[in-house]
Amino acid sequence: MRMVRQKTEIRKIEKLSARQVTFSKRRRGLFKKAQELSTLCDVDIALIVFSATGKLFHYSPSSMNQVLERHRLQSQNVGDQLQQSSQELQIARRRSAILSKELGERTRELSHLKGEDLQGLDLKELRKLEAIIESRLVAVVKAKGDRMLKEISTLKKREAQLLEENAYLKQQLVIKDISNGQKGIHNQCSHLHSLELTISGLSSIEPHNYNNCSSDTCLKLGLP
Repeated sequence: MRMVRQKTEIRKIEKLSARQVTFSKRRRGLFKKAQELSTLCDVDIALIVFSATGKLFHYSPSSMNQVLERHRLQSQNVGDQLQQSSQELQIARRRSAILSKELGERTRELSHLKGEDLQGLDLKELRKLEAIIESRLVAVVKAKGDRMLKEISTLKKREAQLLEENAYLKQQLVIKDISNGQKGIHNQCSHLHSLELTISGLSSIEPHNYNNCSSDTCLKLGLP
């Protein structure tokens, strides 16, 4: 049967003699563990223990004063860093509050510009809002005019480009018509030349051969 180890309850030892013996044993064990930790891990350790009677016990593998000085400097650095972090946190909070307030004002102004939540404004605030709206309206009208002028300029450039392309196409059409006309005149001249050769050939035929021809020949002069 396996024995189960019971967990010892940690509490104050009421008996004085037993408490002193336990303190002596645990103190030696604690110092031994500190020495092992310092040797194995190459660390500086400083242990300070006060007994119930106020007696001091301490252990350090090196100089106790050096370890305590390092602790003091480290604590001071930590304190400085903590103080700096606290100051930075306060600055960040103040800035956040300022930005939140400014955001609320801008949101309220935007709602006023939209014509909302105007009941709580007095006459002076309403006049100021009216002036702001008029100035922004002038800016909007100016921007609209500039955009329209820009579009008109673009359309005029496009119109000039189309007119130029139209003139070029008309010029090409005229050149094509002239070329086709010259080709037709050349064809007519060729036809007349062929007709002249035919007439010359007929005039060279003898009369009796011409009269003995079994077929009738019809000659038509002129342009087709």
